[in-house]
Amino acid sequence: MVRLLVLGAAVLCFASAQPASGGAGPGSTERAAGQAQAGKAVFNGKGVCFYCHGVDGRRDRLPRIEADTAALIAQLNPPPADLRVPSRLRLKTDRERTSAIRNGHPGTGMFPDTRITDQELADTLAYLAVLRQEGTPTP
Repeated sequence: MVRLLVLGAAVLCFASAQPASGGAGPGSTERAAGQAQAGKAVFNGKGVCFYCHGVDGRRDRLPRIEADTAALIAQLNPPPADLRVPSRLRLKTDRERTSAIRNGHPGTGMFPDTRITDQELADTLAYLAVLRQEGTPTP
């Protein structure tokens, strides 16, 4: 049980996100890009989202982690969301995503994270919006 709780804390993965509101005004792509870049660092670092969702949200690029941790992640049911496929994401609003990050997401392997700051959360939401855009097919 302790191992599972430690794993949960270690593999907190963010649900997909949309651009954070506030901070950047209309047409402020420089600030939005900066927020997304900061969010990328949180996603692939402090937030350990990449443990479950893959480096830069690519499920085919999982990081090298302890074998027993990787085995536990592989057993998650449902598996971690593919953050690059918007049509498959269950959480549709920033409010839902923020709640899942802060409080965990019942019925999944996502545990609560209260270690990241509000700014890091907003930055990560901006980055995950970029991941969704990259995964949206172009007409």
